[in-house]
Amino acid sequence: MKFLSFLAVCCLTASAAAQDKIRVVLIDGQNNHKWRETTPVMKEYLEKTGKFTVDVSSNLKSKDEKPHPFATVPFPPNLTKYDVVVSNYNGAKWDAEFNEVFEQSVKDAKIGLVIVHAANNAFPGWKEYDQMIGMGWRNAAYGKRLKVDDAGNAITVNAGEDQGSGHRYTGPFSVVVRDESHPVTKGMPKEWLHARDELYDNMRGPIENINVLATSYSKGTKAHEPMIWTIAYGKGRVFHTPLGHDVNAMRCVGFLTTLGRGTEWAATGKVTLPIPAEFPTESKESLQK
Repeated sequence: MKFLSFLAVCCLTASAAAQDKIRVVLIDGQNNHKWRETTPVMKEYLEKTGKFTVDVSSNLKSKDEKPHPFATVPFPPNLTKYDVVVSNYNGAKWDAEFNEVFEQSVKDAKIGLVIVHAANNAFPGWKEYDQMIGMGWRNAAYGKRLKVDDAGNAITVNAGEDQGSGHRYTGPFSVVVRDESHPVTKGMPKEWLHARDELYDNMRGPIENINVLATSYSKGTKAHEPMIWTIAYGKGRVFHTPLGHDVNAMRCVGFLTTLGRGTEWAATGKVTLPIPAEFPTESKESLQK
């Protein structure tokens, strides 16, 4: 009888611990990048922090396509079961009914949203998605462009001016924190060296309700490009990072730390995950083994 009582207590404790964790649904299944390789990196990291549970929902191109081994829930997911969506998706449009549920859930702060790299290429023409992500990979005529000059001043470029979105530099580059008070970047080095990655430039969109947390200087555009930012979408919180082209870029401790802290912030408005001792410095990269 005592043994059964002990088992009951253990089960209740485990259940309570699971309920305390932030519930993440990671959407993938289509992307012009190797999502089958990058999704496991993000899922493993988030779960190893002890802060999150992560389900994966894959919207595959066809029913005949081999399912992702990490896909644990069907697409579209039931958003009421989660606290935050992490998007690793860039593919076919979702159906209108799910779009509407998605928009309202984020707008009403029932769920947070995290946009990673090529997820900002997705859904051109979906007005509300453009509002959610703030700016993304679009042509020069599509929307405004934001850059930062050497003095740290934000410069807005009108639609039709400058270039369309691209990555005119690929390699290692520095990330410069512009908002040291935000929960995601608070306590980070002012400047840190990111591993080889595509440096997205000329991101385009409505650029409304945006807070640029960090920038990176592009040798291709000779400008400081927004590299980490947040968006207020209605009452909701959106965290957006163009970092993370491939597994190597995602192994950067800087990327993983911002992903974890950004996901926690999008879900709760707070950040408790610490900045690790092995975080990259101004002159030294740091890759997770």
